[in-house]
Order: sequence, then structure tokens, then C-alpha cells
Amino acid sequence: MDENGNYQWAIKAENIYRRFGTLEVLKGVSIGVPKGKMISIVGRSGSGKSTLLHILGTLDSPDQGSVEICGIPITGMKSKQLASLRNQRLGFVFQFHHLLPEFTALENIAMPALITGMSKKSAYKKADELLGYLQLTERSTHRPNQLSGGEQQRVAIGRALMNEPDILLADEPSGNLDTETSIQVHQLLRRITTDMGKSLVIVTHNVELAALSDVVYEMKDGVLNKE
Repeated sequence: MDENGNYQWAIKAENIYRRFGTLEVLKGVSIGVPKGKMISIVGRSGSGKSTLLHILGTLDSPDQGSVEICGIPITGMKSKQLASLRNQRLGFVFQFHHLLPEFTALENIAMPALITGMSKKSAYKKADELLGYLQLTERSTHRPNQLSGGEQQRVAIGRALMNEPDILLADEPSGNLDTETSIQVHQLLRRITTDMGKSLVIVTHNVELAALSDVVYEMKDGVLNKE
């Protein structure tokens, strides 16, 4: 980060190692995610790509190496500091939507803002705007079990966008969806990068959908290479 508070990389990770017992999952991985770009990481199950995503998202810590989020070094941060950074800078989209079943689409999207103390009126107004962007206005009062898989994932994306993060991290966002819906979800994420200027990192096994990204990396045996 320069003296004016500007930064080149949304995420910058260098020489990341991660072990689980005797298994070395990440072997000196380095990656830079430019501001406003869509990056995909492909690879077989067990290759280490989700482990890397969790480290980039501050959900896990490396055994060795450094990570910067929006120019902020996170090494040595306490758990409360990391939680605050996540709330301000990061949005997460997972394969399984993790929507709260007792709440409507509107309420699920609004939840992150309500947790941070935004008024209910303001949060619902903002959530309603996101529903419009996601073409889900007519589904706003529906609960998750009344929505299709693709609709649930769009609600989850809306929830991830609610606190206006700089970065979205998506772990197999279409892994639980049919082919047509998978394409729609990846196209939506591509559009969000363009329309909102978000930086986006997607972990996926789907090489064809990853091709929609600005840069594609392959994770193989704990080593990351650019395609």
C-alpha cells in the first residue's frame, strides 16, 4: 500500500505452506489477485485449492508465508481483528448455500448488515435492491425450501454482497447445480466483477466455466501454476 492508501493487489499471498499432520497440502504457493479481476483456481478434489481459498479468506492460517488483504498484512492479527477485516473486506459464497431456513430471501440477504448494526429499514432497502439486481424480486418473501438451487445460490451471492466487500471468494459455487444453472451462476459472478468492480476468486473443478475468468490457475499436488 502506498502513502495515499492505494494498493495494487486485492489479495497478495507469498510462499504459502500448509500441512495437516505429515501431509503437505500447500507447497510454497504464491498468488496475486488484481483489483477488479476474476481469478479461477481449478484442480482435482484434494489438490489443495479449497485450503488455499480458506487461507486467502483468513478462515485458516498458513504454517509459513504471508497474506495481504487490500494491502493490509494479516500475519499476527488476532481473531477479532481478522473477523473485523472479513466483515469489511470479504464476502463468501460456498457450494452449499447455508441459508437460514426460517428466513425469507430478503431476510437472508439483509442478515450481514443487521448483524453489523444497520437499521432494519436500511438493511431491507439495500437487500431489496440486491434482489432486483439478481432478478429475484418476485421471490423476496420465499424461504429457501421454496427456491430452486440456482435461486438459493443467487440469494447466497446477494448475502455475500450485502456489506459491500472489496473481494468475493467462491468455493465451488456451481458444484451443486445442473449444467445450465452453473453457467448462469458463473456468468452472474462475471457480471458482478464488471458492474461492481469486485475482485473475485473462484475455486472450481469446472474448467469450461473457469474460462470465463481473467486469469486461470491450476492447483496440482499443492503447487499452483498459471494456465
